[in-house]
Amino acid sequence: MKAKKLLLALCAFMIMGGNAAMAQEKAMPEEFNAENIFKLGNPNVAYQQYFIGQSYLNMLTTERVPVANVTFEPGCRNNWHIHHKGGQILLVTAGRGYYQEWGKPAQELKPGDVVNIAPEVKHWHGAAPDSWFAHIAIEVPAEGASNEWLEPVTDEEYGKLK
Repeated sequence: MKAKKLLLALCAFMIMGGNAAMAQEKAMPEEFNAENIFKLGNPNVAYQQYFIGQSYLNMLTTERVPVANVTFEPGCRNNWHIHHKGGQILLVTAGRGYYQEWGKPAQELKPGDVVNIAPEVKHWHGAAPDSWFAHIAIEVPAEGASNEWLEPVTDEEYGKLK
């Protein structure tokens, strides 16, 4: 019954001219939407080639230290990647997700968790298969800092998660 009501509401919204990002927000569980204090943002088109699934980006600031709220639909994750020189800090704000460093087991993430990612560490992060997920991503400033995007996390690797 809930699914039928949600589908009807979503269809009505789309007929009335809602955009895709707002339609997704309507499909998002109410509890997650309330937890996600920095809100959904826009579809992450600038980096979509480095993600499996749909992510959303809400830049909170680009001055001095880039800070963004990144929201992942269930099953969405980014590719393996490395932050050269500066590293990254993740502040988990909503939902359930994972962080994994190359050669180590994945760590489950929940609201309140903080992940300090040292420079030069190959890693990925994203939503659990059955949960929306959001974190604040802080790029640690450093002279000559850059990101290197690598191969996707395979469905086989990801499928081992709970």
